[in-house]
Amino acid sequence: MGRLPEAWLAPPQVRELRELVRSRAKLVALRSGLKAQVHPMLAKEGVRVPMSDLFGMGGTRLLDQLQLGRAYGLRVASLRGLITAYDQEIAMLGREIAAGWPATSATWHSRPPRGVGPVLAAVLVAEIGDIHRFAGAPQLCSWAGLTPRHRESDTTVRRGPITKQGPGLVRWAAVEATQRLPSGSSRPPGSTASPTGGAPASAGSPPPASSSPWSSTACATARSAAWRQGRRCERFGRSPARARVCHDPRLAAWSPVCLSPPGCGRTAPCRLGAASR
Repeated sequence: MGRLPEAWLAPPQVRELRELVRSRAKLVALRSGLKAQVHPMLAKEGVRVPMSDLFGMGGTRLLDQLQLGRAYGLRVASLRGLITAYDQEIAMLGREIAAGWPATSATWHSRPPRGVGPVLAAVLVAEIGDIHRFAGAPQLCSWAGLTPRHRESDTTVRRGPITKQGPGLVRWAAVEATQRLPSGSSRPPGSTASPTGGAPASAGSPPPASSSPWSSTACATARSAAWRQGRRCERFGRSPARARVCHDPRLAAWSPVCLSPPGCGRTAPCRLGAASR
């Protein structure tokens, strides 16, 4: 009937790549749990580990030379055998992932963005799929659960941490890519490119709506602060002062109350100031 939005179904090649990526991520998590069990065994025997990576070249030599008790030695040997088996499976999946890239994402495989390696690029390509189905970066971030939670009803505003909806691997890959960015990777001085990837902004162009004091986010923030200030005044028996809040003129016809900043020059009624009466 055309009343519901069309659902997007990933093509078979992307679905297969997605299964490989998720299987590898699961095996890596299980391998990390096995490695974490080796450290308590060494601590119980009083073994000091001087290196940061116990399973690197230096750590492997240390484990080979240790003389542990029978029970502790058997468990460490068993864990090391399981870790070796997991290493082989993870390497096999890595080869399959490298060979299973879709043709439409070949650029990501050959030239991934800064901070994104082959593993993170495979995660992003497999989980996101067709990037063109999103209108822009805000829609992609909302789908991935990277946007803050915002619940608003009348004069009540509730904000919280990121929503964490959508695939968790995308959020993990985004955080890892941000942490691995090299120093000095920000935009060069004097650059006028938009941080969201849009057209460059000219010197005389107006600021975006999200940075304007008349935007809904700024109004909601000011309104919430005024409401909290009024509640604090009522709690201590004082008369709350009339807060000066800048509001969106599109909401001007909702209420006969208007608390505008000095020099605003607006005479239309505004609803958003009602919370601070």
